[in-house]
Amino acid sequence: MQFQGLVFGIPKEIMPGERRVAGIPETVKKLTAGGAKVLVEKGAGVGSFFPDEEYVKAGAEIVDDVEKLFAEADIILKVKEPLFNSEKNKHEVDMMHEGQVLITFLHPAAPANHEMVKQLTAKGVTALTLDGIPRISRAQAMDALTSMSTVAGYKAVLMAANRLPKFMPMIGSAVGMIPPATVTVIGTGVAGLQAVATAKRLGAVVNAIDIRPDAVEHAKSLGAKPVETGVPAEIAIGEGGYAKALPEEWLIKEREAIKDTIIKSDVVVATALVPGRLAPVLITEEMVKAMKPGSAIVDVAIDQGGNCELTVGGEVIEKYGVSIDGTKNIPGMVPESSTTMFARNVLNYASHLVKDGKVVIDLDDEITASSLVCKDGELVHAGAREAMGLD
Repeated sequence: MQFQGLVFGIPKEIMPGERRVAGIPETVKKLTAGGAKVLVEKGAGVGSFFPDEEYVKAGAEIVDDVEKLFAEADIILKVKEPLFNSEKNKHEVDMMHEGQVLITFLHPAAPANHEMVKQLTAKGVTALTLDGIPRISRAQAMDALTSMSTVAGYKAVLMAANRLPKFMPMIGSAVGMIPPATVTVIGTGVAGLQAVATAKRLGAVVNAIDIRPDAVEHAKSLGAKPVETGVPAEIAIGEGGYAKALPEEWLIKEREAIKDTIIKSDVVVATALVPGRLAPVLITEEMVKAMKPGSAIVDVAIDQGGNCELTVGGEVIEKYGVSIDGTKNIPGMVPESSTTMFARNVLNYASHLVKDGKVVIDLDDEITASSLVCKDGELVHAGAREAMGLD
């Protein structure tokens, strides 16, 4: 059996407001059927409406003490990066051990995570980040980033609409017509396209910004008006169709090209990312200052540093009369759907790594190589090394 002899640990997420969990009874049942022992922390699935009893029926063992779970597990499945556990007065990394495998969203290039990544490396943990999975056909079923981006794009528009002091759609009334809100979506990959579609459903006028011609065409097909950035395709498009990190001179030109559109928007949903790198800063303080009071920015890219210069990770702030939402776990706000998608992605990824009861880190395999962060005390993730100034 594929997972024979392995112990999987699924702890309860401790990030404030995080309601997702890395395994559901459906995926636990598949792990146990493959010979694994699965430890689930008590109450881990409650926030996403998966009670302990369902995990027990699926063959899991419910564990009261998370330290026991970390100590006994060969493979830890998590949603978010390791954090300080205030109940234990101990960081989750400190509960881990050499040779243990961690599968989660680490976002290792983000400055806020550098110290934690260094600690994981020093511990000798083999850490793999789900945001590093390449967007290739054979990795689709493992692509948690795409799944969570779908949720984030949808929910981000609803969050902005809830904060906006005006209607999203055009409203006809006895006292005249009230015009629709203008929504600008920056980055029309998976999250951005879902944001475009949701904003259109709500009746907004939608602009789309992306440096990749194909991505702009997709947004256009959903009814968005494309905004020309002036960035040549050969500079913009990287491996697998993802956006490339732009040289500073082109980043400045892009900011100038989109400036007027941003300023005139009621809502900006920012989702522009470069795989394994810090997110590009596209919304400057100057732009925010010029926006109409009451406007709303939702910075979906915050896990990788954010697209807005003023965004504060994990907080919603108001600056110059504009709300800037840096919520770091937007998919966690739609816990049942996002957890189901995430858990299936994680199971498929773990199945890719495990061969005959052993975790195989094959660096010749594109999926494994691009998602590996550290192993045997060595930090290997290119984006993290670059962001830390190690290369």
